[in-house]
Amino acid sequence: MLERGGYNDQNILAYFTRPTRSINHRVIAEIRTGAKYSAARAASADELVEFLATWPDVDPQTGLSLRGDELLIKAREAMIAAVHTFNSAGLHFRAELFIVTSIIAWTYLLHAYYRRETVDHRYYHTVNGVREVETTTGRAEKFWELGKCLRSNRCPLDKGTRQNLEFLLELRHEIEPRSTTRIDDAISAKLQACCINFNDTIKTLFGLQFGLERRLPLALQFMTFGADQRAVLKKAGSLPRNIETIMDAFHARLSPEEQSDPHFAYRVAFVQKTANRAGGADEAIEFIKPGSEEAAQINRVLLKEVEKPKYRPNQIVKAMKDEGYVRFAVHWHSELWRSLRAKEPAKGYGVQLSDGQWYWYETWLNRVREHCLENAAKYRPGAL
Repeated sequence: MLERGGYNDQNILAYFTRPTRSINHRVIAEIRTGAKYSAARAASADELVEFLATWPDVDPQTGLSLRGDELLIKAREAMIAAVHTFNSAGLHFRAELFIVTSIIAWTYLLHAYYRRETVDHRYYHTVNGVREVETTTGRAEKFWELGKCLRSNRCPLDKGTRQNLEFLLELRHEIEPRSTTRIDDAISAKLQACCINFNDTIKTLFGLQFGLERRLPLALQFMTFGADQRAVLKKAGSLPRNIETIMDAFHARLSPEEQSDPHFAYRVAFVQKTANRAGGADEAIEFIKPGSEEAAQINRVLLKEVEKPKYRPNQIVKAMKDEGYVRFAVHWHSELWRSLRAKEPAKGYGVQLSDGQWYWYETWLNRVREHCLENAAKYRPGAL
């Protein structure tokens, strides 16, 4: 532009300044005098024409450059795609699709942050005593995956957000090589937290204008459920044993405070309410002040709904007898959990409470049921 003429410094600056890159006026003068960037090759006349013809090459909603801000644009679009996919009607593996796509979104977001902060987030290896950047078979540089981004001491995310993403990564590793039954309802609080965390993070790190609220309005719910319907849904929606195990094992590593952190799992209660005034009749959402009596009442309902069932050994045995495995006794139950080392905390099958007693979770009940089914001839009437 300087060689071609016809542009003053103010004009030139307008072509290169954007929300994520602010350039000072003096840079133009330094380029003109050769004080800086003298080694950089000037664009050819054809390249200048192409640049001007395609300018402004930006996302019209955010002002992001499609080239210079590619990582940030990809991060936003990946999360938008994840939410749209999860909300799409007729899909049977929505949670799995959301997890994979949202992990891509978070990876791009953290790469954009590390690049801006000049944090080298590439992998290195040593070849013949020389440290070199690792590359793919196509000679592209290898950058950190999300897990490595989270483990960096330069990671800008709070503890609850990191734990939420670590949970989703563990779940992805579990479901990646195999199919699963639907897990949407069991992890929906984690997925909701993932969305809100992403939106908060992108606004905090890059600016309020990059939030996704305007692109992703509140979804409307078409159904209501009674107590009997919830019981049927819970029974029909039991998780595969491997998924239950890794979820319980992950939760066992967290304190009660960490588990209740909304950055780890975000839960919302929808309570049917009759409006007291005409203007409130059209409000689909009402925010309740924390600490109020109304909030306490709602919290009691939530605790009752989400408290994980716990079983003593005699209850497990009775449940199996009621299902027809009448020869299954406490002796066989004890032999089974010892052989499987089921009380190891990492397995997530149960918990020892302050009373010193061991209580089994429903995941263990399902595991015992599997065992009885596999050995039906041993435990059913008529067995030798």
